[in-house]
Amino acid sequence: MEVTAVLETCLYADDLDAAHGFYTEVLGLRFYSRVPGRHVFFRCGSGMFLVFNPSATAEPGFTPHGASGPGHVAFRIPASEFDQWRERLRSKNVPIEAEVDWPRGGHSIYFRDPAGNSIELASAGIWGLEEADPKGA
Repeated sequence: MEVTAVLETCLYADDLDAAHGFYTEVLGLRFYSRVPGRHVFFRCGSGMFLVFNPSATAEPGFTPHGASGPGHVAFRIPASEFDQWRERLRSKNVPIEAEVDWPRGGHSIYFRDPAGNSIELASAGIWGLEEADPKGA
């Protein structure tokens, strides 16, 4: 038996409308579903990216999730697309906080979503992974 991939990951945001706009308009994630006031879900490659309202997920009656304060997620991008992503972020008025060339290889760009979560765009080389498309194409 082995775990083969991350199926879903999540961050938390009080303002789900702002999160929806950011992740669809800035990052281009495909909207999947929403429960007003509780969560908004997106497709991300072969997995799912979830944004929960932290106060709503603490309420009884739902499967509990629980975190507060800023979180972090790194989205995988091809190494050849960093220039286009820099331009896209600038055109959407999203300040880039940092860029890192990692000792093992690979590169990352860091910025914040409207809830203050740390968002990273990174090439697979940061973890010594192959640059091939993770969907197997």
